[in-house]
Amino acid sequence: MCTPAPAENNHINLNWPERYTSIIGGVKLGYSGFKNLFASPFSSIVKIGAGGYLLNRGVTGHCELYAKIGKYTDDPDNINIRSAFIVHKPRHEVYAFWRRLDNLPLFMKHLKSVDLLPNDRSKWVLRLPTVVGSVSWMAEIVKDKPGEMIGWSSLPGSVIDNVGKVRFRDTGDGNTRVDIVISYQPAAGGVGAGIARILSPVFRSMVEKDIQNFKHYMDIDYATDSINYL
Repeated sequence: MCTPAPAENNHINLNWPERYTSIIGGVKLGYSGFKNLFASPFSSIVKIGAGGYLLNRGVTGHCELYAKIGKYTDDPDNINIRSAFIVHKPRHEVYAFWRRLDNLPLFMKHLKSVDLLPNDRSKWVLRLPTVVGSVSWMAEIVKDKPGEMIGWSSLPGSVIDNVGKVRFRDTGDGNTRVDIVISYQPAAGGVGAGIARILSPVFRSMVEKDIQNFKHYMDIDYATDSINYL
């Protein structure tokens, strides 16, 4: 439950990091619209309108949508996704593929890259609209049971807290049951909070689809099979 802002500042429901993001995005969208006004009038007008909205949102510190639903940007949003399915590959092969976290962007399109670093650490970069820029964080593998389970977590101080766990189990017929839990939580009051709130519905849908893509990616030899959701 959020705490209402003082009466004199009741119209301000955005923190400064999100206001900066809105201002930058608004300027970029507006500039792009004016630059291509004659070449693409319709799309340019849409960009100019959207840019003006973002610019006003950032300058005034007020978001009408947030006001209607009673949100302030200090209240974190969580995205928690669980999924389970059967992959037509041996358990050790599925585990080995996932253990290389830099393989994740091959099927997870919401990730721009995952770079492996020493000591089981990695750098993750989120794929966002160009007007927003990029968001990255450091993570480390916190649990690793070869052939059975992998767990990772973002390091303290990240703009987005990311935690994930994947379990691998034999089905008895040479295939593998995969159980996946992935959680994203923007750091309260940080840049991540603003970005996650703006993209939350789209972002959740992207992550859910990306998890489904993992089965398709691994089952490329079984392209005619339907997904066996559990």
